Amino acid sequence: MKKAGVKKVNEFPTPFTVTNAVTKGNIITKISLLIMGLGNIAHKQIAKGIMFLAIEVAYIWFMVSSGIYNLSMLPSLGWREQEKVWNEKKSIYEYTAGDQSSLILLYGVATLYLTFMFIIVWREAVKSSYKSEVLAKQGKHLNSFKEDIKSLFDQNLHKLLLAAPLMGILIFTVLPLLYNISMAFTNYSKVNEHLVLFDWVGLANFKKILNFGDSIGKQFYSVLGWTLIWAIFATALNYIFGMILAIIINRKETKAKGFWRFCFVLSIAVPQFVSLLIMRSMLQQTGIVNTLLLKYGIIDTALPFFTDATWARVTVIVINLWVGIPYTILQVTGILQNIPAELYEAAKIDGANAVQTFFKITLPYMLFVMTPYLITQFTGNINNFNVIYLLSGGNPTPVDATAGKTDLLVTWLYKLTVDKNYYNLGAVIGIMTFIVLAIVALVTYRNTASYKDEEGFM
Repeated sequence: MKKAGVKKVNEFPTPFTVTNAVTKGNIITKISLLIMGLGNIAHKQIAKGIMFLAIEVAYIWFMVSSGIYNLSMLPSLGWREQEKVWNEKKSIYEYTAGDQSSLILLYGVATLYLTFMFIIVWREAVKSSYKSEVLAKQGKHLNSFKEDIKSLFDQNLHKLLLAAPLMGILIFTVLPLLYNISMAFTNYSKVNEHLVLFDWVGLANFKKILNFGDSIGKQFYSVLGWTLIWAIFATALNYIFGMILAIIINRKETKAKGFWRFCFVLSIAVPQFVSLLIMRSMLQQTGIVNTLLLKYGIIDTALPFFTDATWARVTVIVINLWVGIPYTILQVTGILQNIPAELYEAAKIDGANAVQTFFKITLPYMLFVMTPYLITQFTGNINNFNVIYLLSGGNPTPVDATAGKTDLLVTWLYKLTVDKNYYNLGAVIGIMTFIVLAIVALVTYRNTASYKDEEGFM
């Protein structure tokens, strides 16, 4: 039974949403759907209301001045070609400016992007107007603009600190990414001079890439297979050998530990591109390695380090060990020094030998801690542009092929776009690379102990 005179308190107040603003807001809040910031101004939040209104005015001005035109040109991507016209007064030919499909695409995508961002700000403005109305009815305090600014240096400090990085990501990462993705659905390439004017082609580029019967499709599956093989071997071998070296150096019986770590880690101090270019010159047909082997009669003909597909693939994997093992040594050393000594003492008392101790304590502990790092290394190796491009250049490359036998998806993408001007196919390769990385990383990580048991090991 309810007690007389006791007013029931709503423990779950109505959330400040656009839907509630439309259904429960007063006339001023409803007008705020069209005039941003009106509700704030009506409740004496002048600065905040003017800020929202200024954003709306700026967006409307942009759409009227160029935004509507950008969107109207987006479906066609332009059609006016550059023309040569005779100027009788100057007695010369002049060229009339035609449409630039790449710019039309860029401006169209940017306009859609700005529109999406404006919708987000509009939602916040409507919710802010509704919130000011509700708080005013309840007689609660409404923050002034000065108080809002002050809160950014106190309880809302995280919003202030994240504002600049978030804007940077939205402008310099998300927007270019959307532009590149949209290229995948066009015929933007040098084929039939589709570099100035090009059209939408839907999923034609994806069909071309995924078609076994097409020359580009065959190369895609070949490059994809080698990319996965490369990433698996490069990640696994770096981890295994780096772990072995770190364990050997970390043993109590090993003397001069600092010296041995210095020797292996010294390669990190040398810029990677310098090491790779030196290795590349040393392993050429007339390089120092083949020259010395021929001189001392160890071989009769020069070894085909970069001219034979199998040799080239083994070569880049082996040299990648020289580049990657030192980083693994540093990672594993830090983990080994933090494994509780009590675990090893208990295992020793129970009669466990070195092999049992390794597989029951050391390896599970390292894998638990390093699984996210290994996934990062795997994705990094799929996109390992430096090692492949600077060392082998993707060679050997068959005749009439755009991809070499050691090309990864990322180096093939570079060749398709920079060397061959197949920007549409390059965009498709970029999307496919992202799909492969996302699937492998997410599926692998969600099935690891690091994800399932974040609280700790053992």
